[in-house]
Amino acid sequence: MPRRVLVTSALPYANGSIHLGHLLEFLQTDVYVRARRLAGEDVVFMWADDAHGTPIQVRAQQEGIAPEELVARAYDEHVRDFRDFQIGYDVFHTTHAPEVERHVRAIYRAMEARGDIETRSVQQFYCDRDAMFLPDRFVRGTCPKCGAADQYGDACEDCGTTYAPTDLVEAACALCGAKPRIATSEHVFVKLGNYEAFLRKALAPPDEGGVVQMQDAVRNYVLGWIEGGLRDWDISRDPPYFGFEIPGHPGKFFYVWFDAPVGYIGATEKWCAEHGRDFARYWKDTTGETEIVHVIGKDIVYFHCLFWPAMLHAGGYTLPRKIQVHGWLTVNGEKMSKSRGTFILARTYLEHLPPDALRYYFAAKTTGGQDDIDLHLEDFVLRVNADLVKKAANLASRSVKFVESRLGGTLAALPRDTADLVVRARERLAQAPDHYRRFDSARAVRSAMEVAEDFNLYITQQAPWKTIQRDPEHARAVCSAGVYATQVVAAILKPVIPAWAEKVERMLRLPEPLDFSNAATPLEAGHRIGAYEVLAAPISSAAVAAVVEASKDSLSSAGGESEGAGSEAYEVEPLAETIDIDAFGKVDLRVARVVRAERVEGASKLLRLFLDVGPLGTRTVLSGIAKSYAPEALEGRKVVLVANLAPRTMRFGTSEGMILAVGPDAKRLTLVEVGEKARPGDRVT
Repeated sequence: MPRRVLVTSALPYANGSIHLGHLLEFLQTDVYVRARRLAGEDVVFMWADDAHGTPIQVRAQQEGIAPEELVARAYDEHVRDFRDFQIGYDVFHTTHAPEVERHVRAIYRAMEARGDIETRSVQQFYCDRDAMFLPDRFVRGTCPKCGAADQYGDACEDCGTTYAPTDLVEAACALCGAKPRIATSEHVFVKLGNYEAFLRKALAPPDEGGVVQMQDAVRNYVLGWIEGGLRDWDISRDPPYFGFEIPGHPGKFFYVWFDAPVGYIGATEKWCAEHGRDFARYWKDTTGETEIVHVIGKDIVYFHCLFWPAMLHAGGYTLPRKIQVHGWLTVNGEKMSKSRGTFILARTYLEHLPPDALRYYFAAKTTGGQDDIDLHLEDFVLRVNADLVKKAANLASRSVKFVESRLGGTLAALPRDTADLVVRARERLAQAPDHYRRFDSARAVRSAMEVAEDFNLYITQQAPWKTIQRDPEHARAVCSAGVYATQVVAAILKPVIPAWAEKVERMLRLPEPLDFSNAATPLEAGHRIGAYEVLAAPISSAAVAAVVEASKDSLSSAGGESEGAGSEAYEVEPLAETIDIDAFGKVDLRVARVVRAERVEGASKLLRLFLDVGPLGTRTVLSGIAKSYAPEALEGRKVVLVANLAPRTMRFGTSEGMILAVGPDAKRLTLVEVGEKARPGDRVT
């Protein structure tokens, strides 16, 4: 096992505020880091603001300030948002730093010495109205491959194709909208094709000797680019530009994607200098004892999986051991929208809702794949209230509060009849580190909820509030079991909602902070706990609506893009043929527990569910919920099954019933679930 782990998130750009799309990645990284630390590993989380580029220069000029002032202002705002969302990084640096420039120059000189640098004239867009050459992101047009409109000049967000800005159809200047002309300029290129053999070897599957681990789909995607031929990489940009000047090329600046990832290295050097660590053991490691993990979105795979390994290889730096790629964030099944108020800034969210709720919801939706994650606002309210409030917090309230307020605050030994529950709780706790290591926080938090469900049901059945008068020690033992479960739940959830675990540690007066090993041991009989602290309060649909409304106002007043005003027209589907009450009464609804779920090959909307229906046996159901739920997120859930629906044979197999879900379309479905007391096979009325 590696002795040192270094984890990074992609760098937020210093030209704007942090929004929920950014937070999806940053919180995934934070949860991963915290979990590996709780497992006893030496893990460091470091990153930086991406501070260079034409947009920074242009905006600073428009505001009449120096680029450094603009970058510093953004840095302070970003740090504030990270703090308030409890993102526990070790260092957050900036790419506009001497450490970064030194390593950028070292990598460039190494590439130059290898014969990988070439200078030649290129034709590129020039805007006469703005009097400047237009960098990739200052050109908008139609993708030459898939025809998607309003794409940037370097890559299509719809199909992922990379291209030259001059390849765009109906290209326009993103600043003023004018049609640019072609002009000639000298540029500096990296001959990326010189790295083909290295990249093929480094990016191969692990069983073929590959060094860099990534999801199979990502690897196939990247290898497809290599198969298509690696183009030379233009690493220079013309002024106006805020960045590092290229040695030997006055008036030419390093393209932001050449120096941005070097921010990982610069941040590491800064942290090592401040903490007495050996920098070389991280980025010049020759022992295999350092594991570098990059967490990125699928839109920057090309840069991190081709350009970045080539740069590291040329400079003699440590290659990443793992590149974890996630999907984009959608809201209510659609791309975030300023006009609809779903392009939500971190600060706007925090003005109305607690950070724990979003941290939990994102974790509950993260399964380690590349699928987009949907923040369905109605489901957000329902899930947070059902899981955190009614299950986990309720467990702590009814046990910790009961012991402290009515039983003198001292615990008893765990009752013998909880032995099986304790074994299952310990098993779920033991499995949590592996779930988190695979970026499958959805399974980890689900296991925490299962522990809460088990012990909540036990407490309900034992009813200590009824037995306390005739047998207070029995009541004490029952509630002590709830206290133990609260401890286990808090440990599993600690990477996700650390503030929750800190409260539990105080309430239970634990001798040391919770981790994945010590939480398995119950507190001794006679241990005195403290007063109960509120762990979670219900969130309201009204608060969510306020976030959406505030997002509309703040972004429109800030001059954000508009997608049109006025009410959106929509069609209401007519009612189906009416039925009488007798016909409806024939529908037999039963509780079913999802044992396992899997995707159906060849069917993008279907999942195959294997259901436990208690005395009625097992059922296999094909359900059209694949756009709304990942298979891993369904295991253990108690859903409602139409149990007497005749089996239906489809092209993809036979479906033995139907589960209930609601929503406006296939991308925005919410399962109808039942409470913790319900047992598989119970009738639903």
